[in-house]
Amino acid sequence: MAEERKTLEQRHQMSDIERLRHSAAHVLATAILRIWPEAQFAAGPPVENGFYYDLDMPHRITPEDFPRIEEEMKKEIKANHVFERQAVSREEAIALANSGRLGGLTERPGNISKFKIGNLADIPEGEEISLYKNGDFLDLCAGPHVMRTGNIGAFKVTSVASAYYKGDEKNPQLQRIYGTAFKNKTEMEAYFTMLEEAKKRDHRKLGKELELFCFDDDVGPGLPLWLPRGTVLIEELEKLAKETEFAGGYDRVRTPALARENMYLTSGHLPYYAESMFPPMELHEQVREGTAIGEMSSASAKSSLTFQLEAKRVMPLLKEHQASSDDIESLVRLFDEHAAASSRFLAEMPQPDRYYLKAMNCPHHHKLFGAVPRSYRDLPLRLAEYGTCYRYEQSGELFGLMRVRAMQMNDAHIYCTEEQFAAEFEAVNQMYLKYFKIFGIDRYQFRFSTHDPKELGKKFVDQSDLWLKTEKMVRDVLIATNSPYIEVPNEAAFYGPKIDIQIWNVIGKEFTLATNQVDFAVPARFGLTYKDRDNTSKTPLCIHRAPLGTHERFIGFLIEHYAGNFPFWLSPEQVRILPIGDEEPLVAYAKAIQAELRAEGVRATLDAGSDPIKAKIASAEQMKVHTMLVIGHRDLEAGNVSVRVHGKGNLGAKPRGEVVADLLAAIKERRA
Repeated sequence: MAEERKTLEQRHQMSDIERLRHSAAHVLATAILRIWPEAQFAAGPPVENGFYYDLDMPHRITPEDFPRIEEEMKKEIKANHVFERQAVSREEAIALANSGRLGGLTERPGNISKFKIGNLADIPEGEEISLYKNGDFLDLCAGPHVMRTGNIGAFKVTSVASAYYKGDEKNPQLQRIYGTAFKNKTEMEAYFTMLEEAKKRDHRKLGKELELFCFDDDVGPGLPLWLPRGTVLIEELEKLAKETEFAGGYDRVRTPALARENMYLTSGHLPYYAESMFPPMELHEQVREGTAIGEMSSASAKSSLTFQLEAKRVMPLLKEHQASSDDIESLVRLFDEHAAASSRFLAEMPQPDRYYLKAMNCPHHHKLFGAVPRSYRDLPLRLAEYGTCYRYEQSGELFGLMRVRAMQMNDAHIYCTEEQFAAEFEAVNQMYLKYFKIFGIDRYQFRFSTHDPKELGKKFVDQSDLWLKTEKMVRDVLIATNSPYIEVPNEAAFYGPKIDIQIWNVIGKEFTLATNQVDFAVPARFGLTYKDRDNTSKTPLCIHRAPLGTHERFIGFLIEHYAGNFPFWLSPEQVRILPIGDEEPLVAYAKAIQAELRAEGVRATLDAGSDPIKAKIASAEQMKVHTMLVIGHRDLEAGNVSVRVHGKGNLGAKPRGEVVADLLAAIKERRA
């Protein structure tokens, strides 16, 4: 998939840190050219947490080259060269590229700046073309930059990879050198400390170690398999959501995992969303009872047989040049008759029925709304489902549980009147806040996505008045409730404005968790109506909401947020009972405690082996079991258990009944 070129407006909206990192990319290119003057450069933009530059040259850069490159970068920063901007004509830029000067330190005869010529072709006619120069390095660039190279306080070359020119696999493969830069060393050191902590919390690493989920090549990329311990997380989240939604007046529904193409044409997901859907399956229905597609009609079959017999007679004569003109004319006539009969048969065949795997639940829910006559008394109608959806994410974009192809959606659709909209939209936002409190999420932001008038009829449905009206409705709710939000143009859903919820985990890593979307277009496409008080038919508004997003993404977030140390109510293995030895009285007492806990729904296991108690505790700690109940002879005699909590250590001996009661309360209250 080709990379999209940023507009001048987007470039001028760069933050200060992005400008610094963009400038660091030019310093990186300068340093590489000092060492390898023949290097050819493509693009060097800032990216999240750093920057990169794509280049092509015979030498393959490895991490062993990084110190040498960094030394040259230090020289360029110490020189404190000004970033000088120069506007040029297209002809001047092409001449500089042909001389090898663009993306170089000097002119390089015979070493044309081929990638810069390609980049020039992407600049629209009429858009100003600019160059930036720092020291000897001159590059085709729209900017912006810091004032001087000396403004780059701290930097580091971090990695090297491969990338196709302009992101298109049909183009040459280049080397991509990554780095990062900060205002000072303190900020950079804090960043790398955070990276080390992030490695420890990586959900892919912990998911394997804690036996939560796996992927298998025979199943397919992006299709997670949930092990028993991971399935606990799914079911606990689903239980939480169902309780919350029941209290909020939601009705639960179920829909199939696939549907006919026509439904997605009606909804508008085709063609708007086709690239994210799996290819269709074609099912051939029977022509008539007892005759399957592929069997020829009697007329076509007879024509075919006649043609074959005549061809069998005439072909040997043709090879020996003994066939008469009448023989050839007869063969041609029979062939034409056979082709005509086959064409008629094919024309009469019904077209294959095309089915798509469900990529979203909303069209199915629209069908459920329309299945029963509706009145204003039925609204708001809130339909909720834990349906599994399938999306064809590009293989290069798949990433653990964060980007998958099969996902279980915490999904619901609210059908309401315009008068009910504000209260319903705000109720959804309040549901988010309740979940955030439960999971200890204290940093979040609402990302309010609106349409771009220039994209009406292409990226967005062409109903300008409704766009402006519904965007104002959403904005008014956000302002009235003092919700922290930013407004982002040109990122709405194709059918209406939306809010995406951005959250940050405890180490500052950002995630897109949930969505709250307005749909003013699709209900009308499905002919959804309700009878209003005056007995007129009106089309409801629809709110699409998924407060917990998908199980996969949210569990990936939670694994990293908690570093695998889940709260007691969510922990896959809540209690492990550890007798000190394998003597029968101790084991019997431990089994009785386990039975009592499991009878109350507590996920309790028993390690009754003969290993030393230190080994048993180490094993439980390794699997991040939340609570360990250690039982010795004194505990048995006193009716106690010694409580040990992962990450907190030994909490001492307590009466058995008191411990059980506290564990049950912790589950009921969903304590953090």
